[in-house]
Amino acid sequence: MSEAAEHDFLFATRGDGRELGAYVVAVDFCRATGAAGFGLGDGTVHIGPSFTAHQAHKGAVLSLCADVKSGFLTGGDDGKLAHTGAESTVLAEYGSRWVEHVAAHPEGVRAASVGRALHLLDGAGKPLKSLAHPSTVAGIAIDAKGKRVAASHYNGASLWFVGAKEDKPRLLEWKGSHAAIAFTPDGTHVVTAMQEMSLHGWRLADGQHMRMSGYPAKTHFLSFTAKGRWLATSGAESVVLWPFFGGGPMGKAPSELAGGDDVMCTAVACHPQHEVVAAGFGDGLVLIAEIGSGKVVPVAPPGKGGISALCWNANGSMLAFGTDKGFCGTVDLGKR
Repeated sequence: MSEAAEHDFLFATRGDGRELGAYVVAVDFCRATGAAGFGLGDGTVHIGPSFTAHQAHKGAVLSLCADVKSGFLTGGDDGKLAHTGAESTVLAEYGSRWVEHVAAHPEGVRAASVGRALHLLDGAGKPLKSLAHPSTVAGIAIDAKGKRVAASHYNGASLWFVGAKEDKPRLLEWKGSHAAIAFTPDGTHVVTAMQEMSLHGWRLADGQHMRMSGYPAKTHFLSFTAKGRWLATSGAESVVLWPFFGGGPMGKAPSELAGGDDVMCTAVACHPQHEVVAAGFGDGLVLIAEIGSGKVVPVAPPGKGGISALCWNANGSMLAFGTDKGFCGTVDLGKR
């Protein structure tokens, strides 16, 4: 794949990109306008299609996601939770503590982690509650209905009901450091990526544990396919896919896609409708792979830095990516 000519990549005819000069921490698409928003290590949020820059934080953007209705929600190392749309506004300030992780749901729930605390706010920015954890929160996920929020931390994860009158978590226990976290689309399982270069999952109906190991590097990206049949992950020299059907993933070997160049897969994002996964690699390569057939389509060539951010828009017609050297790109995959 790395030997393909530049004109073989979709970015040559369907892409737009900019050198923005700072590490791209995260990318997402605005729920209202469909524009891509990139959060950078210099504290700026750049919003497409013109990549307009907004200074959201005095330090670095540590996390970014699409906000509840429009614009983008960001956390920074300046201790602020901010909203960026036409301009940037501060929603909350937490002193000198970093706002490391953020999440938002269109039903009107915002979540932000600050040390051991997970702060929940409503769509208007009003604080709802603060939830305490046994150690620093290392990842946040909100389920598809916006009813539950999960936070990973040392020795497991905590599962909370947003609307509960009494805030008592369900503790999902497993020894070790847990970071990236995800719900299955149907809300029946929770999976975390661990410091120990493995994944751990829980079947919520009965607490059944699921161990998924064998990675040569840490997994930073977890992404389920639209119907939850497959979990795509980074952390190997290919896209690693775990089956969540037919009794899997326990007792079943993972599938692998788009490997062979001895370059680590650093980011994955599953298509919102089809069993297709986008993958980014440490050399800057971006590709799309069809899970059923294994067919691979080259999207962006290597050379702009390792892929650090990757995201589809809501209907899967646009793909956005960013690199650790500050290159941002979007690719229009709609019919022409």
